[in-house]
Amino acid sequence: MPTHLPESEYTTRLAAVRTELAGTDADAAGFFSATSIDYLTGFDHIQTERPVLLVVTESEVGITVPRLEVERVAPNERIDEVVSYFDYPGGKPIETAAGMCAEMGVESVAADADGAPGVMGYEGPALSEFLDVETQSWVPRMRWAKSDAEVALVRESAEWANLGHRYLADYTEVGAHPATVSQEASTDASRAMLDTLGDRYDVRVRGGGPVHAGYISGEETALPHGHTPNERLSEGDVLITGASANVGGYHSELERTMFVGSYTDEDEHYFEVMCDLQEAAIDAMGPGVDLAYVDEQVHALAEEHGVSDLLRHHVGHNIGLDGHEPPYIDRGWGERFDDATMEAGHIYTIEPGLYTETAGYRHSDTIAVTDDGVEWLTYFPRNIESNTV
Repeated sequence: MPTHLPESEYTTRLAAVRTELAGTDADAAGFFSATSIDYLTGFDHIQTERPVLLVVTESEVGITVPRLEVERVAPNERIDEVVSYFDYPGGKPIETAAGMCAEMGVESVAADADGAPGVMGYEGPALSEFLDVETQSWVPRMRWAKSDAEVALVRESAEWANLGHRYLADYTEVGAHPATVSQEASTDASRAMLDTLGDRYDVRVRGGGPVHAGYISGEETALPHGHTPNERLSEGDVLITGASANVGGYHSELERTMFVGSYTDEDEHYFEVMCDLQEAAIDAMGPGVDLAYVDEQVHALAEEHGVSDLLRHHVGHNIGLDGHEPPYIDRGWGERFDDATMEAGHIYTIEPGLYTETAGYRHSDTIAVTDDGVEWLTYFPRNIESNTV
């Protein structure tokens, strides 16, 4: 049961950044993105109004953090230099980061942004007010393909997501409230996961448990990102579920369309068509396959079924450290990238959905592209009988 990445992963990632850096005139690479900082060093923090800047040179790694993060980042042996400011705005974070760069002999930076993102009220100066800056997106591109170690963490996530989903199905009944069922399933699955993994679990959660399982119901399912309604379940309700687990910071996605007690002929029709669309997408996947091609296959089949007007979003997205990551299985992706093809190590959610005026129908499975095809990482039953509770 893998629960964290080996040290070699970070060594390889930093080496890849330094290779990219060598092809520029910059003295260092800089990263404001919390996910990119985590990816390169394993330092996991919440992106707030307090900017963090990671700087990578040919021989050093430095980081500027708010004072409240010093004790958390200091033990990280992948980072050589830690500089802090008291808080924003009084601590002047960008000026502090520029001072750190000067101490490291850095006058020019290839950064993922010209300053920290404007979240939670942050309004700061551009980094280019203090240093020469060119922008780059190296880490997001590196994350398209996962290593074997990353795939193993997503595979483990899928195992616990499956347990959470099983509890979700078991606890669902007429008269239950979706919110409390979700909480109970998430808590029980998290307890089982923590009891099983013990101190092997790499803690990446704050307040909640590592497993989340829940659903939306009734007419909210007609909205792809609907909310949990404040109404108890009734006979014949449609549910769209979701389950995932955080393993070493990596996630999977498992979603099912379910029915409470019974379903109509219309429900069955759209359920079966939705399954056909999902299967067509997965059948089209593989190394060397254009991302646009997979989306096109789904839309072509939807036209044959006469349901094109019920599609609301593309087929799926990459997944890993974030719930949504590029590249996306979308007909427009090839217009943006010349190399918009699948390759071994890509991990996608496959979730073409159909949405009528009264209900939605969507399964989502997490699928890894392999050297010779695909691997299903999620495996909860997909047929309508197994999804009637």
